[in-house]
Amino acid sequence: MKILKIITFILTVIGAINWGLVGFFGLDLVSAVFGEMSTLSRIVYALVGLSGLYSLFTIYHCASEDI
Repeated sequence: MKILKIITFILTVIGAINWGLVGFFGLDLVSAVFGEMSTLSRIVYALVGLSGLYSLFTIYHCASEDI
């Protein structure tokens, strides 16, 4: 379970950095590295999205245990 949390954290950070680059400089790093909407870039986007959902669920779950 710890490995899953580390992987989702890394993917969420990658997604945040990518969106920061898009917002500040108009540079989509994932597309630049893997190609514009290539299969590999779509997989990266999907994994980042799933990592965000997992992080959201775990934060909500941890917060509900504290109440």
